[in-house]
Amino acid sequence: MQETNGWGGSRPSQTRRNVAMTATDEIAEVEAIMGRARNAQKAYENGADQIRYDRAAQAAAWAIMEPSRNKALAELAVKTTGLGNVADKIIKNHRKTLGLMRDIKGIKTQGILRDDPATGITEIARPVGVVGAVVPSTNPAATPANNIINALKCGNAVVVAPSPKGVASCELLLGFIYDEFDKIGLDHDLVQMIPAPGSKAKTQAMMEQSDRVICTGSQNNVHRAQTCGTPAVAVGAGNVTVIVDETADLKAAAEKITASKTFDNATSCSSENSMIVVDEVYDDFVAALAKAGGALVRDESTIVSKLWPDGHLNRSVIAQDADKMIAALGMTKQVPADTKFLAVETKGIGPDHPLSGEKLSRVAALYRASDFGDARRIAARILTYQGAGHSIGIHTAQDDRAVALGADMPTCRVIVNQAHTFATGGAFNNGMPFSLSMGCGSWGGNAIDDNLHWKHFIQTTKVIREIPPNEPALDDIFADYWADAGK
Repeated sequence: MQETNGWGGSRPSQTRRNVAMTATDEIAEVEAIMGRARNAQKAYENGADQIRYDRAAQAAAWAIMEPSRNKALAELAVKTTGLGNVADKIIKNHRKTLGLMRDIKGIKTQGILRDDPATGITEIARPVGVVGAVVPSTNPAATPANNIINALKCGNAVVVAPSPKGVASCELLLGFIYDEFDKIGLDHDLVQMIPAPGSKAKTQAMMEQSDRVICTGSQNNVHRAQTCGTPAVAVGAGNVTVIVDETADLKAAAEKITASKTFDNATSCSSENSMIVVDEVYDDFVAALAKAGGALVRDESTIVSKLWPDGHLNRSVIAQDADKMIAALGMTKQVPADTKFLAVETKGIGPDHPLSGEKLSRVAALYRASDFGDARRIAARILTYQGAGHSIGIHTAQDDRAVALGADMPTCRVIVNQAHTFATGGAFNNGMPFSLSMGCGSWGGNAIDDNLHWKHFIQTTKVIREIPPNEPALDDIFADYWADAGK
């Protein structure tokens, strides 16, 4: 509906003007939040020392790890998002945060980091400023906490943009953080969030006004983060595939894959989506998988039609408990009562074969490979279709095969003989940094190939002094080349 103006044209109706004003008010609200964050960050940085940064990080960590708070956050996350399960979210909130705190304990992020007389360079740690963190609904407390801890450790303020379903969890988390801040005299404005209702316009405004964007979530969010005009660290999509070769400990492999696949109802981007098993041990592995709780399903078409009834993932299946997922797929009487997840036999790969992609459910595709070389080819095709750069797993007794995967697969991580979900984002029994955001390198369209960690929340200034000249002679550089190619 339009109203005419005095010149015979048209002007927006009152309703449309109100909508426009509301949109303007939303942006003004974000601008006010970012302004408070910037002021708080400057005050936090000025006169700060390492102890203050460390205490702030500890405050945010204890806010989510304190058992009663952890439980409340886990329960609220499942209630409001409908994803995952409470017991596993409690474990995730605790272990991911504890592991991060282990990683950053003793790390210097304030003052002079390096003073090298040989190069004449003094390197000084500097905060990024205000970090804008876009976080997903799959981990509505653990991922924000991870970003907040890293930001505070490095002297930054942080503003979180949760997904619509994650708003309640983020609000509760920030309330707990403020309670801890009050104990040590920290400004609440150091940690804020975009208030409900969320919108693309609000998130866009936040990203544009941040000094660095950290984005974990959908490919749409990642693209928007990388094109917002602010330097962004964004992570690619997961679609983990794992190879089981003829030398693997099949019982251990089946148990680890089952534990990983079912953890928090497969909400993790590191959850196994495809298993590729070498023919020589295929039947034995299927038997081991059955004992671990993985039921073999040969009727691929039925699973596909019910998992993607309208071309989109069935919400009655996504990140649900096993019994609910099995019922939604019509498999209740067709698999054992103690089934924990479904292993669906398939051969197809690509957009016409959705089982080869990410499923966010207790369903995994199962491929049979003639040998290890064939398994590598299948894995490469899957990753090229979806999940390039993220990670691949292998269960094997031959470490050289893992190294071979690392040398030619489009992946940033090769997880060897481990439960993938627990290993990819850091574990107490491997050397990866604890994180809930995995960079996927150029394969996944990302600027980083590492797990997101504290180094991505800091920058440095170098003081450069004159030193004695270190200029080589031409022979020092080109002698071996001239010997091979001529001068």
